[in-house]
Amino acid sequence: MSPELMFWFMFITKMAITALFVSLATIIAEKLGATAGALVATLPVSAGPVYVLLAVDHDSAFISVSAVASLALNAATAIFVTVYVLLAQQRSLWISVSLALAAWLATAVTLTPVHWTAWSAAVLNVAVLALCLVIVEPFRHVRMTPTIHSWYAFAVRAAMVTLLVGAVVVLSFKIGPAGSGVLAMFPVISMSIMVILHRRVGGPATAALLANAIYGLAGFGVALLTLHLTAVPFGSAVALIVALGVSVCWNATIYAARRRHQTLA
Repeated sequence: MSPELMFWFMFITKMAITALFVSLATIIAEKLGATAGALVATLPVSAGPVYVLLAVDHDSAFISVSAVASLALNAATAIFVTVYVLLAQQRSLWISVSLALAAWLATAVTLTPVHWTAWSAAVLNVAVLALCLVIVEPFRHVRMTPTIHSWYAFAVRAAMVTLLVGAVVVLSFKIGPAGSGVLAMFPVISMSIMVILHRRVGGPATAALLANAIYGLAGFGVALLTLHLTAVPFGSAVALIVALGVSVCWNATIYAARRRHQTLA
């Protein structure tokens, strides 16, 4: 097999495996309910594989800079989720998703030109996520009914993630580390959950899952900060593993605290 064919074979294989993993993760999220589902959905199952593929082609300094850009855009994802939660209470799927996506794009366009440092991006996250948590708090407790998973749901998620991963890897050579960090943060997981669940379980129930995701986004922000701080001194591979561990431990702690609170109540 020629080097060019080998490259495309590996490239397509990586995208397919990533899409399969993300699709399965979101299916599991739906079955676990709003709180647990949101914490599973906010694990780095979309941005994580993108960063792994970026690390294969770029050095640790590139990954470190990209992580700062992603950290700033984590605030945009929180705004995206919050706008959807508010609209989904009474509006249709397409109105809710379209206006939420417009809010994400507007925020991304506003934040991207700013020269963010790790600490300014962290402060932005604390301020925005705290406000979003206050706004979505009344909508977190709607019960989600069981759903039947169709080939359509699986195909949509796989296609969305495949396109995202492919776009980031190809464009990363042209748009640099900051642009790659922005693309890696496109809310493909949240949007796929909205598109699939809104029609099947209703806007309020879907919004409850996304409202609980704000807590997971806070942990994801901490993981991105960890990635930035550890990429250069320890190398991309170690930094990615440590960042993943931070995200998993954060979400597991949130879930355990919620379970304990429910038991005591």
